[in-house]
This record gives sequence, structure tokens and C-alpha cells, in this order.
Amino acid sequence: MKKVVLLFGLIAMFAIQVNAQKKKTYRNSGEGNYNTALGIRLNPWVVGFTIKHFIEGPHAIEGLVTTNHTHRSNVTITGLYEYNWNVGIPELNMYAGGGAHIGFYDRSDYDWDRYINKGKGTYVSPGLDGIIGVEYTFKKFPLNISADLKPYIQFVGPTSYLGEEIGGVSARFTF
Repeated sequence: MKKVVLLFGLIAMFAIQVNAQKKKTYRNSGEGNYNTALGIRLNPWVVGFTIKHFIEGPHAIEGLVTTNHTHRSNVTITGLYEYNWNVGIPELNMYAGGGAHIGFYDRSDYDWDRYINKGKGTYVSPGLDGIIGVEYTFKKFPLNISADLKPYIQFVGPTSYLGEEIGGVSARFTF
């Protein structure tokens, strides 16, 4: 699974290079003052990569590739649509949206009953995600920090509840 995380990180860096163009900013319209941002996402249980790209105006897409600190063989890939709006300070935006994820989990880590009955293996779990958060982009240097809540529900496996990926903080390098 570490190879999957590395592969998606390389793809994200390639995508940034392809889209490395200057963008007009309309700070009062809720649009971010950057085009693309790449960085890390953390919470007490999960670590991963994040890439956020503004498509047009206040509309952005975000991709996450995360893994659990203690269960490093597990990987979740998430795609989100986010609507951004300004909250008074030009560098401070809020965002909300939703999307979907697909997780690859080891049975012995997350589904002990299936592990006992069926043995070793990996199961795939799709699900839906929501997101609401706040982000601040610095003027003087290319850094964006954000904090959000990301509730989700999974359709397969024992983790169909609000769990470890419920929220996080991100630090991203902006382009």
C-alpha cells in the first residue's frame, strides 16, 4: 500500500506541473488566492497527501490519499468537490462540499470476524464523504493551512460510522 501512496503522490506532483499557470484571483468572490495546492493532512490517527485545485471561481476539487498510523497497509483514496466563500478577511475562506472514497483495508486490522472466518485478505470499501472547513492562505509565502470536519459513511465492512477520518488539519504549498 505504501507503493500506492507513493504513486498517487507522484501523479499529484505531475498534475501540478502540467497546470502550473498563473490564475486571476477575485479575493472577494470566495475564490482562493491560489490555483493548486499540494501538501499533507494529519489527525491523531491518519496521515496522508492532499491536493486541492480550483476549477473555476469558488469551485474546487480536492483529492486525498491517507493511511492509518498503526495500520500502514490500509489506504483510503478520496475525491471531494468543494464550494469556497470568503469570510471577511481576504486570505480566510470557508468551504463545504462532498464526494466519495474507496478504502483498501486488511481484514486483520478492521474486520476481525471476517479474518477469523475467511483468513488473511484485503477488502475494498466504497463510501460517501461530506466536508466543511476553514482555510487560511498566507500573502507573503506560498502556504495554505486548513482545518475541517469530514464525516463519512462506508458501505462495506465494520466501519460504517463516523470514524478516524472525521477531520483533520492540512498544510499545503500553493502554486
